[in-house]
Amino acid sequence: MVELKTDTSIDAMHEAGQVVGRALTAARQAADVGVSLLELDEVAHGVLREAGATSPFLGYHPAFAPVPFPAVLCASVNDAIVHGVPTAYRLRDGDLVSLDFGAELGGWVGDSAISFVVGRPRPADVRLVETAERALAAGIEAAVVGNRVGDIAHAIGSVCRAAGYGIPEGFGGHGVGRRMHEDPPVPNEGRPGRGMPLRHGMVLAIEPMLIGGGTDGYHEAPDGWTLRTNDGSRAAHAEHTVAITDAGPRVLTAR
Repeated sequence: MVELKTDTSIDAMHEAGQVVGRALTAARQAADVGVSLLELDEVAHGVLREAGATSPFLGYHPAFAPVPFPAVLCASVNDAIVHGVPTAYRLRDGDLVSLDFGAELGGWVGDSAISFVVGRPRPADVRLVETAERALAAGIEAAVVGNRVGDIAHAIGSVCRAAGYGIPEGFGGHGVGRRMHEDPPVPNEGRPGRGMPLRHGMVLAIEPMLIGGGTDGYHEAPDGWTLRTNDGSRAAHAEHTVAITDAGPRVLTAR
């Protein structure tokens, strides 16, 4: 069931979203050659503590995972698509990093992700990240009252496929509110005019995930969380929490 949020609730979700934005900005600024993923997790955790917020990621234990998620930040490097578990791995020059982060404040959740290159970027990685951001922007632009979930999916998928990138099947965006994952699911590829109608008060996490090699295959790493590309190519992920309103889409996790 989809919960329509009141305008007051959307304002409260914006407050949670701003914590998310600050944490991702701080972690991005801290990311440099030689910095470990665990250190980035601690930076993000510090922003949570300062804001009096909690993490919907830490301890999250869905049915598919062998253990609860052990961190507040998902840190996925190079061929890792999403759900990367922070480790003692130290970033190297040219690494492509995706950071996914959530915060719960006042009973409401915000969720967002960014991708970037540490040090000297490869042109192919710059293009991959820029395309992920364009796909996110296209999805947000389609998130208007009167459209349907399929219009968001089609907008994202069209950008990804036109650029020659793969899309991991079965993973995409979702509703968000009191919980990190709510209805409806928001695929990253689909047919326009299909799916649930978009109404004022719906709040969605829109999150394109791109596989640089152009294939869609992925596999689960031994940690039971991290998803990696089958072809070893690099991946990028971008995400915002977006409220559907009569005045147009409102990005609640803007940085």
